Amino acid sequence: MDPDSGGKPPEGGASAAERGGAKKSSRRRKAKRNGKSWNAASVPHGGQVEKVGPAGRPDVNTAASPQRKRKRRRNRSGAPVEAAQVLAMAPVSSRSSPSQESQSAPGGKSRNRRRKNRGGRGLQGRPLTQAKAAPGAAARSPGGTLSGPVKEMRPRGPSAVPAGGDQRAERPAFFRDDLYAALDLGTNNCRLLIAQPTRPGQFRVVDAFSRIVRLGEGLAANRRLSQEAMDRAVEALRVCAGKLASKPIRRMRLIATEACRSAENGEEFLERVTAETGLALEIINRETEARLAVSGCSSLVGREARSVVLFDIGGGSSEIAVIRIGENRSSRLANHITHWTSLPVGVVTLSERHGGRDVTPEVFAAMVNEVERMLADFECPPLGGDRRQGAEDFHLIGTSGTVTTLAGVHLDLPRYDRRKVDGLWLSDQEVSAMQARLLSWDFAGRAANPCIGPDRADLVLAGCAILEAIRRRWPSTRMRVADRGLREGLLTEMMADDGVWRRARPRRASNEEAQARG
Repeated sequence: MDPDSGGKPPEGGASAAERGGAKKSSRRRKAKRNGKSWNAASVPHGGQVEKVGPAGRPDVNTAASPQRKRKRRRNRSGAPVEAAQVLAMAPVSSRSSPSQESQSAPGGKSRNRRRKNRGGRGLQGRPLTQAKAAPGAAARSPGGTLSGPVKEMRPRGPSAVPAGGDQRAERPAFFRDDLYAALDLGTNNCRLLIAQPTRPGQFRVVDAFSRIVRLGEGLAANRRLSQEAMDRAVEALRVCAGKLASKPIRRMRLIATEACRSAENGEEFLERVTAETGLALEIINRETEARLAVSGCSSLVGREARSVVLFDIGGGSSEIAVIRIGENRSSRLANHITHWTSLPVGVVTLSERHGGRDVTPEVFAAMVNEVERMLADFECPPLGGDRRQGAEDFHLIGTSGTVTTLAGVHLDLPRYDRRKVDGLWLSDQEVSAMQARLLSWDFAGRAANPCIGPDRADLVLAGCAILEAIRRRWPSTRMRVADRGLREGLLTEMMADDGVWRRARPRRASNEEAQARG
């Protein structure tokens, strides 16, 4: 008899309480709220008291139970559902445990199963269909117990392990918890960054190190690295080697830039570094340096930007990249570089030639003029015409200690805070005001500022001179500050080459791959 048909139940096959219509469901809900079976003490229509088993459940061995159980086992069409069919139709995760089966009715359904599926009709009242056996599903032994794991966690997508294969042996060679390291030995600083990938295009910094070593000190005059400068750099690299040895680094890249590139004894110095620290550094060319700077700052270029001039004012050289973004934006911003140049001048070399301690307005103007003459040799067409200069779809991005120092002074920070500086927008008027403010301070005043300090007090105005020449060549109403650079570019390139962000979001399998997997 279909419970939903509305027909009259047979004589002797229903309890007296079931003839109450609307009271039936109310009584059942009330009994369930009290933690009891709704028919725990019901009286059959024939007047016989039903025997109650332990835990308030009906005794399945009584004469009245089979009729009631048969009624519950009927599906929508009125045909009874056998225990084996119910088990085959139920998903593995919803099948009852052995202890639940021992307390269930002879039909093979547990009480939870009966509540969820309403007599085998499913949550939406539809009859359950025969389901395919899930991979890793538990096998039922002849004795009725479950053997093997109930549920097996398997990767999704085309990289899923075939059934029966060794999942650990087929896992990808890299994971999102792998560590990557990037080291940048520049003319003024030695920097290390250890990070792990997170969301697509981003990573989390695990460890970092930065120290001013002034490797290029005296390089402009002697064309060689001094012994004192090399000793300072080697000592900082020993610290970096200890950090790298203490962590399971999957992949690292260690680079040296302008100081080692232009020094006559640059290769000899790197051989000493390998012998004393075990680190093998590579000297990159200027084009690679410009590309890495762009890669490190790609997330700071807004979606509305159509052209950007990115510059990296270093200690011995300054890289400038002109970026034009069309309708089809690549995931790697460095692919949009149309023109680039590397000026053989940086904050260390420029301050040594003109003096960095006592900088007058005349000295500052001379430094700006020198950089402007260098930029005059750089052939680059206007960015979309003069009418686009200063528009919202064009802006500057500065990644160097010079622009981050200007941002810290502008914010009047009690101490430098990268979180407040990185990504900050400065208007053209604000940049001019900060440069004039720094130029009005003497050496002691610059050294007393917490965002400058004595180590940069003689270099910051030389950096401002290079910045001023760039602003005159490419006028813009705004500039974005980037406290990032080559290290971030190295990490981004390595992670993108390994495809860690593609693995984080498995691609949708094609029809051929789906058919091959069955």
